[in-house]
Order: sequence, then structure tokens, then C-alpha cells
Amino acid sequence: MTLLSLHDLSVDLRGRPILADITLEVGRGEFVGLIGPNGAGKTTLMRAALGLLPFTGHSSLCALSDAARARSVAWLPQAREIAWPVSVENVVKLGRLPHGTGTRRMDEAAVNMALDRMALKPLRHRTATRLSGGEQARVLIARALAQETPLLMADEPIAGLDPAHQIATMEVFAGLAAEGQGVIASLHDLGLAVRHCTRLVLLAEHRVLADGRPEEVLTPERLARAFNVTGYHAQSEDGPVFQPLRVVRDNDPRD
Repeated sequence: MTLLSLHDLSVDLRGRPILADITLEVGRGEFVGLIGPNGAGKTTLMRAALGLLPFTGHSSLCALSDAARARSVAWLPQAREIAWPVSVENVVKLGRLPHGTGTRRMDEAAVNMALDRMALKPLRHRTATRLSGGEQARVLIARALAQETPLLMADEPIAGLDPAHQIATMEVFAGLAAEGQGVIASLHDLGLAVRHCTRLVLLAEHRVLADGRPEEVLTPERLARAFNVTGYHAQSEDGPVFQPLRVVRDNDPRD
């Protein structure tokens, strides 16, 4: 089942082209890593797909009513600061708003599930604004999980997390995909993207430069073209391993 369909989506901001003719689909069971260099348009693509930015072309999400969209996709933006001095549990409960009233038992189950998945149960009664930045980020991820939508879109969800929680969050997203949801996340850590994503979409030069399995997307040629780096890719007993190695420089005999 297709959860997101984009066709010929283009975005110009302040008279400058950001994205041109983006066409892609995301379905159930996929964990799509949206990758690309700084300024490639990863955030812009997701915001446009949600109708938060003007664009030309087609986004299936924008064809929905506001209420239907809120039940179809959960959105986790880059901003991680929690402004209100309320409990962690109450922040996570905000994810249930699209489902309306009369679902108390389901709401409680969804909130407990989200707190458990993000290892936040010991913090559920703490004031959210008194938590560290990384802890607040996990609370907001839990809020998105509690929304229980078929599709989750997250903009740099593991930024600011320590290594253990970065891995744990990627495992949560991969688990959601394995359970039949769809996940799209913009990522800068290519190593974690390779290990956990079922598919990578590489944005560069205002367009989709590559789309496919991680090992198919991160070829030496594309690494040099999009990121200006070389990389090491191998299979280990624990799964795929990828590590960027060095910057590609003109006239370097090793390149």
C-alpha cells in the first residue's frame, strides 16, 4: 500500500530552485533514509510533501483534509525544544489529539507503548522542560509514535542523541517498518542509515540522484559526487558496516 506519492514535485524559495521534478513513492514496511549534503533539500522535500511549503506538482498527503492528514502521517520537525512545563506523559499524550475523544483506553495504550519504546517510562512524571536536550528529543519522538499513523516523517531525529539512543531510535524506526508502518527520516549518519534503513533516497543537485538499497545507492562515484568523500563498506557478522573515510580532493592520486 502506498503511503506517500510525490509526482514532479518542485520547490523554489526566494527565487532560488531547491528541488526539481521529484517523483517517488513510499509504502508500508519501508524505512526510507533521506540523505544528501547540507542544503540538498531534505527538510524542504518533507515539508513540501506535508503542505507546509508552496510547491508545484503533486503530493498525495496534500490531497487529504487536515484531519485525515493528521491521522495518516506523524511529523517530527528538527526543532526539539519543549516550551511548556508539563509532564513527559502529557507531552506524549498530545500525539493522540488527531484521534479525537472517546478513545481513552486506546490513548493510554498508545502512550504507554511510546514511552516504553523510547525508554521514557522512568521519566513519565518528570517536567519535560527540566530534561536534557537529548531527553526532550526522545520525548518528542515518543509523541510522534503515540500518534499511531501509518506513516512517520522525521527530520534528523537522531541529531543530539548519544550513540546508544541513536542506535535505539533507529532500531525503533526499523521495528515500525517491520510491523508494517512506513518511516521516512532525514539522516546525516550514513553508517546508521546503511545498517537500519531498507532504502535510501539520495538528494543532490536539486533532484533524486539515486534511490534504492543502501549498497546500491552509496557507490564510490555517488559518494564523491554528492558528498565529496570516499567510504568503506563491508558486511560483518553484525550486519553491514559503512564509514566515510576522507574528503575527495582535486589531483589526489588516491582518488
